[in-house]
Amino acid sequence: MEGKTTKAKQTFLMIGAAITWFALLLQLYIIILNRVESVPETIIHFFSFYTVLTNILVAFCSTVLLVKPNSRSGIFFSQPSVLAVNTIYITVVGVIYNLILRQIWSTVGFQRLADEVLHVVIPLLFILYWYFFTPKGGLVWQNAFPWLMYPFVYAVFVLFRGTLSGFYPYPFVDANTLGLKTILLNSDGLFTGFFILSLLFIVITKAMSKTNGNT
Repeated sequence: MEGKTTKAKQTFLMIGAAITWFALLLQLYIIILNRVESVPETIIHFFSFYTVLTNILVAFCSTVLLVKPNSRSGIFFSQPSVLAVNTIYITVVGVIYNLILRQIWSTVGFQRLADEVLHVVIPLLFILYWYFFTPKGGLVWQNAFPWLMYPFVYAVFVLFRGTLSGFYPYPFVDANTLGLKTILLNSDGLFTGFFILSLLFIVITKAMSKTNGNT
């Protein structure tokens, strides 16, 4: 039984990593092909998207757990808290896209394919991986606070670079259009959403841990 579980886990990681890297490379190719600025500036824009950064994080995590699970990086990414927070980050990708951005972004062709994979397929796959294959012990309520560091640093980076370049990757953080006050209110709402989602994952983890007899 354990052998079958390990095989299923490795298959999940292999499929997830392959699809994620493919979609990221496809998105990079599309954005360079349709660029209106220099290649270096276009690449900076590419790495300014939370979706891209978070999918890279998930792809790297999946690849390390598949190829070198016993390495220092593999041990780090296999920690329950790290797997949980990575799942939270990629869940946010799916939630924001499907609740907000899908209504205002209309894409076709390969761009549609990349969007659906990065915003729907990968979040669902990683949530399923977390649910079925990761240990559920060891999380505490205090974990929710340091987990906010990544979105906080991302927000600071986007707003700071936006003031210099005028480029904002998402309409709800576009200071040129909305103004600073609205941006701060939107950021407040996003951080609150991150925090609530983190607490929800901890609740689910604790419930599953008790069910499985873990501490």
